[in-house]
Amino acid sequence: MTWQRNRAPAAGMLIFATVAWGALFEIAKGTLHTLDAFWLSAWRYVPGGLLMLGLLRIVEGRRALSLDGFGLRLFGFGALGFAGFSILVFLGIARSRPEHAAIIVALMPMISALLNWIVRGRRPGAVTLAAILVALTGVVLVITKGRFDGLADGTLGADLLVLAGVVSWVAYTMGASQVPGFSTLRYSAHSMALGGIAILLVTLAAWAAGFSTPPTWHVVAAAKFEIAYLCLIAGIGAVVAWNGGIAVLGPANGVLFVNLVPITAFAIAVAQGRHFRSVELVGAALVIAALVASYFAARPRTPRLASAARCA
Repeated sequence: MTWQRNRAPAAGMLIFATVAWGALFEIAKGTLHTLDAFWLSAWRYVPGGLLMLGLLRIVEGRRALSLDGFGLRLFGFGALGFAGFSILVFLGIARSRPEHAAIIVALMPMISALLNWIVRGRRPGAVTLAAILVALTGVVLVITKGRFDGLADGTLGADLLVLAGVVSWVAYTMGASQVPGFSTLRYSAHSMALGGIAILLVTLAAWAAGFSTPPTWHVVAAAKFEIAYLCLIAGIGAVVAWNGGIAVLGPANGVLFVNLVPITAFAIAVAQGRHFRSVELVGAALVIAALVASYFAARPRTPRLASAARCA
């Protein structure tokens, strides 16, 4: 069957996307020493949005470039997803650790379940609720290293910014249902382009308020490879690969690959000589185990194709 033949390439696409996202946090952490969260977000998504519109024109034709009266709605979702996610996550990473951000991003499927419950009244099953509690326990262990007395002096505030960014992205993803008739690519392209405008507006406001300083061209040129990775590989390439893989395997199967985000981040840290306490590794294992348990609890009995999902 064609679907069976396409499973291996689809899995490869999802592996590429999640590994690219896992490396994103380490690369962003290093770049944030010279480019702040506002300008790094702008350099990532303004060119990315333009390139996505070009891709949309090639794939779906000129007609797909029309906003069809959803301009304001797309701008709102784009601001929430791209400005909210990127700026908040980068602000958090600047004062925290890449592995913390990666482990928080792995909570995305469970955050989706909670938001669906709050917004749409779709209560998750008992196994999913239990998995959410276990995952949150794991995140707390990673962030605190098992020492709750040091919360005030640690990275809790920065990690909460990352969490807020992840919630923003989940809400943006849910917003796709509010733009009927738009394909995955069309929604992603328009919202990313308009989100880039929102990022510019926020960045200019932060500059005017004294919270941000524009980088020199020398600084931008020195970070050109990092910016290219964040924009082309972890941005456009990973998003297109993720959507392509999900279109074949379905969201229920594809979400399992999110486990590779924290695994990649921890592997990179170990390769760089970073050492982790046993409690941190236990916490990461709890998050991954909870995600796997939630996946099997929510997995449909009969494989079927499902609508494409999106991720950062």
